[in-house]
Amino acid sequence: MATEEDVKQRQIIENRARNISHNVRCTECGSQSIEDSQADVAILLRKLIRDEIKAGKSDKEIYQKLEDDFGETVLYAPKFDLQTAGIWLSPVIVGGIAAGIWAYQKHRQRTNVHMMALNLVRGVPLTPREKETMLDILTPPPPPPRKWWWQDK
Repeated sequence: MATEEDVKQRQIIENRARNISHNVRCTECGSQSIEDSQADVAILLRKLIRDEIKAGKSDKEIYQKLEDDFGETVLYAPKFDLQTAGIWLSPVIVGGIAAGIWAYQKHRQRTNVHMMALNLVRGVPLTPREKETMLDILTPPPPPPRKWWWQDK
């Protein structure tokens, strides 16, 4: 009979194996983890992982062995290094460029006042949009409402 300690040890091994298996892509299926796949290679990889755990290897060592044997694409979470930095950072870079273009266009819209003023000096009439922009920029903001002593509650 298996002792309670043996049962706990088997559960720990099984949980570690399932955790690792969920993070490893089936090389035959490609879209499933080896935990979910019933392909022959997935079954062999699950057995390999359990054998490595029983041999005392850490999760990191098992991932490294799988990566060495099958390449980096076998792992669902690729490493962040110089080769993958462009892929990981491209959304941030594209978003930054888009925000920069938007801000520049807004800035140009507002600072076009110098051109409008120069055109006024030359006698060129302003368009209705230019008049509106000029009034928005040149009109001072209204003063804040004054508080009276009885309003300080």
